[in-house]
Amino acid sequence: MLNRKVALSGLTKQEYIIRRLLDWEITVRPNSRIYKALADQMGRILSELQRITDGNKAESELQDTIRMVVEIMDGLRGGDNNDKQEIL
Repeated sequence: MLNRKVALSGLTKQEYIIRRLLDWEITVRPNSRIYKALADQMGRILSELQRITDGNKAESELQDTIRMVVEIMDGLRGGDNNDKQEIL
């Protein structure tokens, strides 16, 4: 999960960890690398959802990933906060 959050943040892993430890805001600024990471993550989500059968629930990590991607996409689409979105 850490690697997914790092990829979607656009920060280096070191910078991401430092900001999280210091409880600093982490923002996503749209660029081609972020869009590629989002597209890759959406592909993984689709594959995982296709694997899930009717009787099974999505794992909590998958649910967290979907929630995070939706928040980022919603922020990027809306263009609020000077084209950046906070990752929770």
